Amino acid sequence: MKRIAIALSVIPLLISSAYAVDDQTVIVRGQDAEMLEATRTARATLDDFLSKHEAPPKGASQFRLKVKFQAEKMVEHMWVMPFKRSGDGFAGILADEPVYAKSLQNGQRVTFSRDDISDWAYAQDGKQKGSFTVCVLFKRMPPTEVKLYREQYGFEC
Repeated sequence: MKRIAIALSVIPLLISSAYAVDDQTVIVRGQDAEMLEATRTARATLDDFLSKHEAPPKGASQFRLKVKFQAEKMVEHMWVMPFKRSGDGFAGILADEPVYAKSLQNGQRVTFSRDDISDWAYAQDGKQKGSFTVCVLFKRMPPTEVKLYREQYGFEC
């Protein structure tokens, strides 16, 4: 069964603080029902997100996409920020440190298609919007870590 690696980094490259939670890469099965549903939800709402990205409402910032990249033995999902539409696809800056996709590095310019997008997120007045895959991972994390993410980054899921 194929496995996927999901980068949990919540606010890549933006915020550091005394009690910032370290970024993590979490391994999930390729057929994980909750993760597949989170990705379906993100993709179903992607057009609305992209509209907000193009004309951000007041108080909206930190727009990012989670994108899948093929690694040697698995697929690794990582955040890209900033990003823009480029031709038929997208281009942006990888905002995670790859664990498995060794041909990539944090800060590298990457290109990808709409089909590669597995999640989206942005901040709206201090609250996280989107991040459907991160919300699934919260169910599997120690409650103390989840509490820190909620308090520090405004997650409501």
